[in-house]
Amino acid sequence: MSDILKGLEPERVFHYFEEICAIPHGSGNEKAISDYCVAFAKSHDLWVRQDEANNVIIRKGASVGYENAPVVMLQGHMDMVCEKNSDVDFDFEKEGLKLKVEGDFVSAEGTTLGGDDGIAVAFAMAILEDDSLEHPELEVVITTDEEVGMKGAHVLDVSDLKASYLLNLDNESEGQILTSCAGGMKSRASLPVRFIPWEGLGAELKISGLKGGHSGAEIHCGRANANRLLGRLLFELNKELNIGICEMSGGMKDNAIPREAQAKIVIRPEDLTRAEKIKEKFIADIRDEFYASDAQIKIDLKIDCNKEKKFDIFHPSDMERVLFIIIQSPNGIQTMSMELPGLVESSLNLGVMRTEEASVCFSWAVRSSKKSLKYYISDQLEYLTEFLGGTYWYDGEYPHWSYRSHSPFRELVASVYKEVTGKDASIEAIHAGLECGLISEKMPKLDIVALGPDIFDIHTPDEHLSISSVERTYRLLRTVLSRIKN
Repeated sequence: MSDILKGLEPERVFHYFEEICAIPHGSGNEKAISDYCVAFAKSHDLWVRQDEANNVIIRKGASVGYENAPVVMLQGHMDMVCEKNSDVDFDFEKEGLKLKVEGDFVSAEGTTLGGDDGIAVAFAMAILEDDSLEHPELEVVITTDEEVGMKGAHVLDVSDLKASYLLNLDNESEGQILTSCAGGMKSRASLPVRFIPWEGLGAELKISGLKGGHSGAEIHCGRANANRLLGRLLFELNKELNIGICEMSGGMKDNAIPREAQAKIVIRPEDLTRAEKIKEKFIADIRDEFYASDAQIKIDLKIDCNKEKKFDIFHPSDMERVLFIIIQSPNGIQTMSMELPGLVESSLNLGVMRTEEASVCFSWAVRSSKKSLKYYISDQLEYLTEFLGGTYWYDGEYPHWSYRSHSPFRELVASVYKEVTGKDASIEAIHAGLECGLISEKMPKLDIVALGPDIFDIHTPDEHLSISSVERTYRLLRTVLSRIKN
C-alpha cells in the first residue's frame, strides 16, 4: 500500500482511510472490505459479528468510570458509489483508488473517492483502537449496500444491540447536526421496443461535461440531467428530420445525477446540414438555460458520411413511446417543505437509462420526507409506464427519519460543538436518505444525530474530502464520547 496520506492529521484516521481506499468496495462488492473490518476487530481483541449480508458489528467495553453511561452506537456504511470519468481506464472491482492530496483536500484520480462513507469507518477504527480515550460502551455498526437501497440496514439484526444513542457518521457538511432525513425507493420501468431495418448514415450522439452530483443532497442545485437532455435533443431531431434510434444509454447510478448520455442514431444523407444546425441551436439554448450550474456542457454529433448502410432501429411508434417517457416523466424537485423553509420535501432523479435486447429500461431515485408523496410519485411513474405499454416496479424502499422534539443527545452534541469550535452548530433536516430511518424503526427508543466532515461533489469523480474538517470532526467525536458519562 502507498503512503499518499502519511503525515496527515489525525494520523490514525487517515491511516485507516488509506487502507480502506486500497480495497475495492463498491456496492455489491463488499466482502473484502467487510472481512477487513472483522480482521481489524480481532486484531484488537474486540467482540465482532459479521452477518450473511456482510454487515459488521464491533463492540468495545466502557472505560473505567463509564460503566453506567448510556451505550453509544457509531454507525456508517462500507460501500461507495463507483463513478469515473469516461476517459479513465479503471476497474472498481479489482483496483484500489489512486489517491492524491492537493492543499486541504484528498481526492482520487478520475474516480469517486468514497469519502461517503469510508471516512466513517476510518473514524470508528481510530476511536476503537485508542485505549487512551475515555468513553461509554461502544457499538460500531458498519452496513453494506447503503448506496443501492440500504440493503444491509434492512436485514440488520439488532436483537443484541444495547445502544441508547446513535451517532451516524454519514453527513458531508461540517457544522451540521442532522436530525431527520427523507425516505425513498428505487423506481424501475421497462418499455418494450421492436426493431426494424432502415437505411441511412450512422451517427453517434453524446452529451457530456455535466456537473452531476448526489441526487438527494444536490437536487436543489438545478443541475442538468444528461438523460433528460438526450431525450429532449432526440425529440428535436426527430421532430424536424425523422431520424432512427438504434440504442441509447446514460448514467451509472440512480442516486447520482447523470453526467453523460449517448445514443446511436441514423440520419438520412439529405438531412446532414439540418441535423448539425439543430444540434448547434440546441446546445446554445441548453448552455443558456444551465449557464449557472453546468457551464461545461458538451454535445458531440459524429456522423459516418462514407456511405449509407442498413441499421436496426426502434420501430417508429416504440421510439415515440421511449421519448415520451423521458420527456414527460416527472424529474427533479416536486415539492418543498412548508414546515422547514428551503428544505426539498420530495424529488426524483432519472439516473440510469439502458437499451436491452428488446426494451429500454429506466431507473429513478425517488425521495420524500412524506410517505404519501413518495408513493404518489411512484404512482405517477407506474401510471405513465403502463399507459405506454411498459412494466413498472420498485425496490430498495427505505423510511424517512422523523424529527425528535426532545433529544438530550442532540443538545449534548450541539453544546460540545460550541465548546470545541466557538460556533453554533446548525440543526438541520436533509433530503438525502440515511440509514437512521431504518435503524430507528428497529430501535425506536434510540436518540439519534448525524454529522461528518466536509465532503464535496460526492457521487462524482470530483469528490474531495477536507483534511482540516476531518481533524476538527474527529476532535468533536472524541469530546462528545468523553462527555457521555451519566
